[in-house]
Amino acid sequence: MPRALFASDLHLCASRPVQAARFFALLERAPGQVDTVYLLGDLVEFWPGDDDDDALHRQLVQALRSLTLAGVGLAVITGNRDFLMQSRFARETGAELLPDYHRVELAGIPTLLTHGDLLCTRDVQYLQFRETVRAPARQAQFLGLPLEERRRIATATRAGTQQSMSAKDDYIMDAEETEIMRVMRLYGVQRLVHGHTHRPAIHHFELDGVPCERVVLGDWYEGDLVYLCEPSANRLVSAETLLSLWS
Repeated sequence: MPRALFASDLHLCASRPVQAARFFALLERAPGQVDTVYLLGDLVEFWPGDDDDDALHRQLVQALRSLTLAGVGLAVITGNRDFLMQSRFARETGAELLPDYHRVELAGIPTLLTHGDLLCTRDVQYLQFRETVRAPARQAQFLGLPLEERRRIATATRAGTQQSMSAKDDYIMDAEETEIMRVMRLYGVQRLVHGHTHRPAIHHFELDGVPCERVVLGDWYEGDLVYLCEPSANRLVSAETLLSLWS
């Protein structure tokens, strides 16, 4: 069975150096331990374009490139913070950029991967905003701006988003059960792996009489949970624990 590691919502930035260092150490030790690393969105606080020269972002690109040069597969589904990772990012890191929903087989179990924001169908305001900012013409217009202007806009947008989130009930920003069931039926899967909601857990349930599970990845604001799939077990585990095991 191929061994796979899943992570999302790292929100890497210079103000959280401990989390960044831990993630880079995990990437460094991953060769020989896993066959593929899947990153399911919001890898950084904001990605203003593939021409970004931020020091931490360039360090991230180099760390991912070292991972793929060592023979580990790398697949990325972008999230709401890093959806502007495009062809240059893929070329420089060796990553495969996946669509919003991607089906894989894990230990013979059909599994659906996604960032998770599209599952939050009660958050109508966010989904409308998502559709607007991801429109190709809007993206091209934004990427045509000077880098510093893009950063300024991103900072202002994040501030507005945080204010908007604080006014919403928690259930609005969580994955909606009907949508979870719909996409799992649509893709014919028994497992769903996603992030975005920052509510790490493994949920077991039945769908049309078939045992299923939903794996929700954690954020790295304070924690460092990842999902590890290997022959012995599939589990949510802290990156710190893995670093100790892989030392």
